[in-house]
Amino acid sequence: GETTDFELLKHQLSDPDIKDAQIINWLHEFRASVAYLTKELEQLVGILLKLPWLGRSHEVVEEYLGFLGNLVSAQTVHLRPCLQMVVSQFVPPRITIREDDVDISDSDDDDENLSENFSTCHRALQTVARYVPSTPQFLMPILVENFPFINKSERTLECYVHNLLRVTVYLPSLRLQILELIVEKLLKLDVSTPQQDIEDAEETANSSDSEERSTEEGLFDMEEDEERKGNKVDSSSSERMAHPLAERLDILMTILFSYIKDVCHVNGKLDINNTKALYRDLVSVFDKLILPTHASCHVQYFMFYICSFKLGLAEAFLDHLWKKLHDPNNPSVIRQTAGSYIGSFLARAKFIPIVTVKACLDLLVNWLHKYIDNQDAGANTYCDVALYGPFYSTCQAVFYTFIFRHKQLLDGNLRKGLSYLQSLNFERIVMCQLNPLKICIPSVVNLFAAITRKYQLVFCYTIIERNNRQFLPVVRSGTGGDLVQTCTNPLDSFFPFDPYILKRSKKTIDPLYQFWEELSAEDLENLRKPITRGTSEDEDDDFLKGETPQNDGVVEIAPNSYESNTRSPVCSIGSPPLDCYVPY
Repeated sequence: GETTDFELLKHQLSDPDIKDAQIINWLHEFRASVAYLTKELEQLVGILLKLPWLGRSHEVVEEYLGFLGNLVSAQTVHLRPCLQMVVSQFVPPRITIREDDVDISDSDDDDENLSENFSTCHRALQTVARYVPSTPQFLMPILVENFPFINKSERTLECYVHNLLRVTVYLPSLRLQILELIVEKLLKLDVSTPQQDIEDAEETANSSDSEERSTEEGLFDMEEDEERKGNKVDSSSSERMAHPLAERLDILMTILFSYIKDVCHVNGKLDINNTKALYRDLVSVFDKLILPTHASCHVQYFMFYICSFKLGLAEAFLDHLWKKLHDPNNPSVIRQTAGSYIGSFLARAKFIPIVTVKACLDLLVNWLHKYIDNQDAGANTYCDVALYGPFYSTCQAVFYTFIFRHKQLLDGNLRKGLSYLQSLNFERIVMCQLNPLKICIPSVVNLFAAITRKYQLVFCYTIIERNNRQFLPVVRSGTGGDLVQTCTNPLDSFFPFDPYILKRSKKTIDPLYQFWEELSAEDLENLRKPITRGTSEDEDDDFLKGETPQNDGVVEIAPNSYESNTRSPVCSIGSPPLDCYVPY
């Protein structure tokens, strides 16, 4: 019952001004008597774990690591608190400034020691893992619990994600779970920041003068001014995203891309075994989290990036998506999304050669023809998204890929290219009772119609005209009056590899990416002109002979909006269009 000395001991250990020599002496004593630190002395162990040991002299750090090793090997009951203590050091220390009670990240004051402190934390984890083999299964829930809230400062999130990825290096059994955790948090950020919001924020920031911009940064940035000065290199105003959540997402995507690169490359050369192993983990994360998420904008690019390392990976990814698409046991929505991914990946990935594109088109088009064969057997086939979603999604993928890649498909030997395109028999797909032109996105349909008409592959305009007549606008009454809506995207489809707009991380993606200039409403209007004007056969001939008839703009605009980058990877976006007409 004599607790006076014990209380005195606890008081001494809790002293914030404790000296290095005292810490070393006490730790030395505790290491010798670690067998007595049982569950009953939990409070004392808690005080020892709160000792300010990081950033102290080398002797203190070494003694503390030795103490941790002894403690967890003798008393495994303290494993969780030890891991909790180490993981809590994965973010910069914080102070509270009492103006408006806002927590402000205090990372800059001891920025020189920060990376050293992180390295010491990782040594501590490795020490614990060496003595207790079951560390990974206890560590993972702690890593999940300690993940900072997505509205915390960029610096906090950056440090935590960086440290999580470092853990995967020495605890490879946790890699899949850690990648899942990171991607899950990135997805939360991604779906909270629609592309339109990011673009609007950028526009506002660009149009406002510098004074307004600085006040806006002051509002959103939860870090101290000094830190902003200290991080001038990575946070130069030109690279900062105006949208606060987009800024966080951008920094974290940059870290993820550099992690993928570092794991796959050893001494600057691609290591096949490492790459395959990481690819398998990332595909598993993709299936579990990305594929079921509708309309995420940026996170899925980790698959785009890893596939660029080797053609075999890109083909494996396409094969994986194809299996998802044509397996009737998968839910319809997953099959549709897989179709969107195939189309977008084939169209946008500059590193996929035309041979692979052809192989994929053959596969998809054959499947579409078989699908039509099966449907034609029944008498009651009609256009219905709910019933034939995967079919329409695949049609859209084929049309989209064709729009982007038709130049390359016809490059070199025109006759051969045209006979290949004719062998795909687009006419049967377009004319079938399921009527895919009615369901696919109008912009894709219009471009497909213009290009296929130019090369006399199929004439879509009569069907488009008929579909337009059948479109019934929906009138909705509300407090603000009546609203007339026409559903232009019944598939609710999206293109997962649409342009990447985060400033820092886009530097990694841009060299691998096939751009196209967005079509204005005027251009789309031009594409529809042949319908309204009524097209005679003579006009068709003019179109193909390249005699510049009055609706010359129709053809010029359609292919050339894509021209700049589909011609060859070297071309820059703004290069002047080549002669668009092909002499017959």
